[in-house]
Order: sequence, then structure tokens, then C-alpha cells
Amino acid sequence: MKLRMILAGWLSAATLTAMLGTVGAVAQSGECNIKGNVSTKGERIYHVPGQKYYNDTVIQSSHGERWFCSEAEARAAGWRKSKV
Repeated sequence: MKLRMILAGWLSAATLTAMLGTVGAVAQSGECNIKGNVSTKGERIYHVPGQKYYNDTVIQSSHGERWFCSEAEARAAGWRKSKV
């Protein structure tokens, strides 16, 4: 996880995910449940369980979307929390 946070400062989310290859596997195991979504305007927004659009949000790594294990990790990678 620390390596991912360090690399996130230098690499795009898509590149980092491809290199590490563990984001989807970790997320599916329930360890990482914060969804990083790219809006139609290109904004990087994360959703936490219980938020309005959390269940509707589907992660598509081909669009640069990804999973996070903490809000701090999402913010450090340059994503903002959903306002709703």
C-alpha cells in the first residue's frame, strides 16, 4: 500500500493499476471499498459506502477509475470526495 501511495504521485491511476495489478483483487476481497470515479467532465471523485451514488457507481479501470483503501489515499492521489 505504501508503494502504491508513493507511486501515485508520479504515475496515472491507470498506469499504477496496470503495474501493480492488485487494485481490483483487493477491492473484490472487501479490503478496499472506496470507489474512485471519473465524471463526464473529467473530475476525479471518490465515493464512500453510504453515499447517495455509491451503489450506482461502477469502476471502469479503462477510464482511469480505481478503488481506494482509505479516504486519505484517495485525497493523496488527487481525488475529491463526492458532495452528495
